[in-house]
Amino acid sequence: MEKHIEGHPHGKMRRKEREITDNAEIDTIICSAKLMHIALVDGNMPFLVPVFYGYDGNFIYFHSAKVGTKMEILKRNNNICFEISIDHGVIESDKACDFEAKHRTVIGIGKAIFVEDEAEKIKALDLIVSQFTDTKFEYPKTNLTHTAVVRIEIDSVKGKKHGF
Repeated sequence: MEKHIEGHPHGKMRRKEREITDNAEIDTIICSAKLMHIALVDGNMPFLVPVFYGYDGNFIYFHSAKVGTKMEILKRNNNICFEISIDHGVIESDKACDFEAKHRTVIGIGKAIFVEDEAEKIKALDLIVSQFTDTKFEYPKTNLTHTAVVRIEIDSVKGKKHGF
């Protein structure tokens, strides 16, 4: 899944000993969390927001109201960065500047695509809901009409861990 994009800040990792190169471990991190942060850019202004998501092994999906800041930004610029992090903690030290973050984190970049196909929308909503419950739901037509579902087509993903 990793692809180096020349000139992009998502380039080579400086601390190679912390890099996660195993795709299965990256998938485990993605599947272990319920919340991710997405970063968007509107002109020269960054915008960061947390969202609930679902992952099918290829794409990450999130849902939203059809109107609002993130949807308006994505209509203008569908480049997206996402961050998913688990197992947070602090690695303490006797020295003030030697404290470090314990974590397992995945950061990826890709394109946000608005899902219009109803079957794919329902599949994505089922993935998102399954993060919270085993209950299967029906989605009324009016809810589907007023709900935006976004598929992230991942161009590059990196994993990093420290303290494990």
